[in-house]
Amino acid sequence: MIHVTKSFLPDIKEYIALLEEIWANGQLTNDGPLVIDLEKKLAEYLEVENFIFVSNGTIALQIAIKALALVGDVITTPFSYCATTTSLIWENCNPIFADISPISLTCENQQIEQVINEHTKGILTTHVYGNSADLSEQEKLAAYYSIPIIYDGAHAFGVKHRGRSIFNYGTVSTCSFHATKIFHTIEGGAIITKDSKLADKIKGLRSFGHKGDNYFDSGINGKNSEFHAAMGLINLKHFPQIKAHRKVSSELYETHLTSKVERLAWNPDNSRNFSYFPVIFPSENILQKVIVELNKSNIFPRRYFYPALNELPYLTYQACPIAEDIAKRILCLPLSAEISQEDINQICSIINSII
Repeated sequence: MIHVTKSFLPDIKEYIALLEEIWANGQLTNDGPLVIDLEKKLAEYLEVENFIFVSNGTIALQIAIKALALVGDVITTPFSYCATTTSLIWENCNPIFADISPISLTCENQQIEQVINEHTKGILTTHVYGNSADLSEQEKLAAYYSIPIIYDGAHAFGVKHRGRSIFNYGTVSTCSFHATKIFHTIEGGAIITKDSKLADKIKGLRSFGHKGDNYFDSGINGKNSEFHAAMGLINLKHFPQIKAHRKVSSELYETHLTSKVERLAWNPDNSRNFSYFPVIFPSENILQKVIVELNKSNIFPRRYFYPALNELPYLTYQACPIAEDIAKRILCLPLSAEISQEDINQICSIINSII
């Protein structure tokens, strides 16, 4: 079977070698040597300051929201994974949806300005598939209203915006290292900020609010383990080859897939990490026909992201017509570090025969 992605796994001997280190030092969690090493290496690789490794990408968002003391209306995107919205709800914030740009599929200033007002306490948007808006202009908008901006960069590992790490933008950026991501630690995530004082607060919140043996705040357990860090340290070594294979695979899709299927317009100011290959069909009916035919051949793409988050059943509906339309017609095709040219040719042939 060919799924939308396949988690990269290194040679098991590489992992066992680090497991032996864990057994030798006996420390399994609580900022062990492998976690510290991973944080250092990822900060260097991504060229960022104050890199904080946490247990997953959702807790990264929740801690960021808590650290910024956000309560009330927060502008967010209707086109992302549900965790972007539910993290706000979990932290007692009120999601205010700004519709997306039909070009970038993320919230641009034009959409944000339509819903921002004196009640807005912050902004939380997503770098969808690693794509982004004009982040410098977005930072200016947030500064004008004196509100923080959080970027959900779950899909954006390794992406640069105008030559700088995309995680260097915003008050806080987060990332996911879930097993399905282009770089993973099995489960995991990160919080990145340029503000060193805020970083110290986040580190405390990640560990029950501890400061030494004392408590300074109502924290949570957002730490990650030595076992997850071990996988991350190994996968970071393999990341260049993972990205290279996915780049070639994405280019094959571009070459062989009919032009009747719309592609995402990538921000020319961004580099790409090839974490996803999304396509937009002319109608939901055609999308559904494609899924049925692919499934017959044991090929399983995924509707990232469906439904639009403003249509979640536990929320009061807010109209976002562009996001609602795109969510009905977009499909992520299989992409991994192992997918073959033959697999891609077969997927493209099936899609082309339907369009």
